[in-house]
Amino acid sequence: MAKDNISENIEEYLEVLYRNGCNKEQVSTTKLSNELGIAPGSVTQMLKKLEKLEYIKYVPYKGATLTDDGMKIAQKITRKHRILEKFLSDFLKIKEENVHEQACDMEHTLSDEAERALCIMLKQPDLCPDNKIIPSCNCDFENCQQCINEKDFDNVSIRKNNLLSLSEINSNIQGIVYFIRGNPDLIEKIESQGIKIGTIIDFVKNDNDILINVDGKPISVDDSFLNNIFVGI
Repeated sequence: MAKDNISENIEEYLEVLYRNGCNKEQVSTTKLSNELGIAPGSVTQMLKKLEKLEYIKYVPYKGATLTDDGMKIAQKITRKHRILEKFLSDFLKIKEENVHEQACDMEHTLSDEAERALCIMLKQPDLCPDNKIIPSCNCDFENCQQCINEKDFDNVSIRKNNLLSLSEINSNIQGIVYFIRGNPDLIEKIESQGIKIGTIIDFVKNDNDILINVDGKPISVDDSFLNNIFVGI
């Protein structure tokens, strides 16, 4: 069974799995070994441990995919890392070459409450400094304004299902919108296209072309839509 006490080492493995397989693609042992700088044999032993904890599904000699529980943890630590990068770069003006390493050091100790406060201060960013998507929070809100309006963190409940932004999806799906990120103007712009909480979206991705149908009607979208509309996975 999954445990609440999660080591930094486990978080690092899950973060790499998310970075390479957020759509639950299989990530090879070789890929993990190269990115983590750890011998393949040691990676294999950790993958077996992660499978026992029910964070991954592991196939020997092939690789691992995240389970729903593993996805929750991986998404959370990835989000903290990328929000910290945004904070270190934009507010503290840390040198570009030092941002990633310092975010790595800080992500494991950043509380959920502090992460939420940073997100609000940064005005709900969608991209980190190297233009990677910042995953959605796990707070059970439909939009960012609801989060801002709730002043007491102790009253914030946790969302049950995992979400991906449309930018992160790499296959054709039909998904339900659970969360829209951004300021009121962006949310109004998105809603004017008929996209609201509960809307069913048909998402088609062919090469570099993306087509979104809402109620059978195609709509035009830009990155501000794709980065900030989140569907259940």
